[in-house]
Amino acid sequence: MSVKVQHLTKTYGPQKAVNDVSFEAKKGEVLGFLGPNGAGKSTTMKILTCFIPQTEGKAEVCGFDVETDSMEVRRRIGYLPENNPLYKDMYVREYLGFVARLHKVPNVNQRVAEMVELTGLGREQHKLISSLSKGYRQRVGLAQAMLHDPEVLILDEPTSGLDPNQLVEIRSVIKQLGKEKTVIFSTHIMQEVQALCDRVLIINQGKIVANDAIGQLRNRVSGELVVTVEFHQNTTANKLAQIRHVKRAKPLGGHRWQIVSDSDQDIRGDIFRFAVDNGLTLLEMHKEVVSVEDVFTELTK
Repeated sequence: MSVKVQHLTKTYGPQKAVNDVSFEAKKGEVLGFLGPNGAGKSTTMKILTCFIPQTEGKAEVCGFDVETDSMEVRRRIGYLPENNPLYKDMYVREYLGFVARLHKVPNVNQRVAEMVELTGLGREQHKLISSLSKGYRQRVGLAQAMLHDPEVLILDEPTSGLDPNQLVEIRSVIKQLGKEKTVIFSTHIMQEVQALCDRVLIINQGKIVANDAIGQLRNRVSGELVVTVEFHQNTTANKLAQIRHVKRAKPLGGHRWQIVSDSDQDIRGDIFRFAVDNGLTLLEMHKEVVSVEDVFTELTK
């Protein structure tokens, strides 16, 4: 495992910011790290990147302990913190060259040019960092995190401040990097999680409340199946409630209905037979899919 966390705890006085957290992240995996503000995401990331020590427990990166082998861990990690602390009085290429030399990267100019191209900084590379928009500063932060070709990337809200076009480009970069590295990133954008993640870890009040693949995660709040239908003719909630396994039917306006089953039983076949038996023309029918946002809300409310 590239990252292995066992019973990690971090306390600040009486408060437990991280409470007995355990998880693993493998090479070639993009792990989405989700949670409400103050849940313990950034604290966990700071421990993994050796910025702060844990109170209890153990964390390893590429087999090296974050407490006893911190320099080896730092060599193998690329980190973009939540607040992206850049040297704003430096030029973009100057700053990236400085970071590359800190990491003792060979062929500095070539590597900086590769990162400038990868993160779309070409037009901005000769500007002062202080003159860049927030979105372009995020790109500079991503570039510095990847300069030394680390085995593990830890990105704390890496797409914050990006416009829609920039989002598409940076998501593509993260997805590509996830094929050959271990990527752990936090975000509040649920569409991003569904688009990028192989697995999702949700933390709430310092504790892990979910650690599943995307498909399995949706099953955590199942137990009801919701179907939206539209008929050409009118019908009533009482008639729809007579369909086998139907728990309730809610009108959505016009001749559209939201029909909820009393289990995860697929009721679409029964709805179709109901329409035929009652002389109704079925214009539309689709099963609603539980989203990551639904799961997140259910587990952290």
